Amino acid sequence: MLRLTFLGTGTSQGVPMIGCDCEVCTSTDTRDRRLRTSAMIENEHTRLVIDAGPDFRYQMLRAGVRDIDAILLTHQHTDHIMGLDDVRAFNYFCHKAIPVWATEGVQAVVRKNFDYAFTEPLYPGAPLITLHTIGEEPFHIGTLEIVPIHGHHLSLPVVGFRVGDVAYLTDFNRISDSELEKLKGLKVFVVNALRHQRHLSHFSLPAALELAKKVGAERTFFTHMSHQIGLHAEQDALLPEGIHLAYDGLVVEI
Repeated sequence: MLRLTFLGTGTSQGVPMIGCDCEVCTSTDTRDRRLRTSAMIENEHTRLVIDAGPDFRYQMLRAGVRDIDAILLTHQHTDHIMGLDDVRAFNYFCHKAIPVWATEGVQAVVRKNFDYAFTEPLYPGAPLITLHTIGEEPFHIGTLEIVPIHGHHLSLPVVGFRVGDVAYLTDFNRISDSELEKLKGLKVFVVNALRHQRHLSHFSLPAALELAKKVGAERTFFTHMSHQIGLHAEQDALLPEGIHLAYDGLVVEI
């Protein structure tokens, strides 16, 4: 059995927004309060975290996570990598470096932004990170096989992941037919849906619905939502059967 936990389902334009008094930002429904997008996929033996944005530390504390086997990075934007410094807590308590899987382009940005984690000799107390390269082929971490799903975030390459019968895509706005083939037979499909209106570099809600129909998973969940998506209770009720807005803390068993 796999367990998918939504650690965060928002964006850098998530909620609450400073100075914003819209209905979402002032909502008392906890499903409307989203940290930066991240997820955790685990089975009995292996635990993976997808993306480590600025909210990474609090997400780990909130979810009660005491150990992880690896972090998978979708792309190099700040809201997806800038919490990597906080792996030092896992280094300290688990006595190990944390493997971080990313494409070569993303690794270059990680090395630049966290240069102190890669110096020789290593700066005392720096986070211990080992970089591993994501290419075209599936790879294994512990007992899990990960299939990379490549797409685009406008002109920027972005990677999603299929693990067993669940697939997770975020910050996509384009995916080829050949990559869609990798998503056949899913039980759970997760994809970004930024807002109702069309967006330059993210799937909108209508675009995400269209993609969900093509994929045909048993259940689909939307993530990476801005406050422009509207109130969770209202918008979720309008979606087709089997399709839902995700929310922080939601746990799905596959």
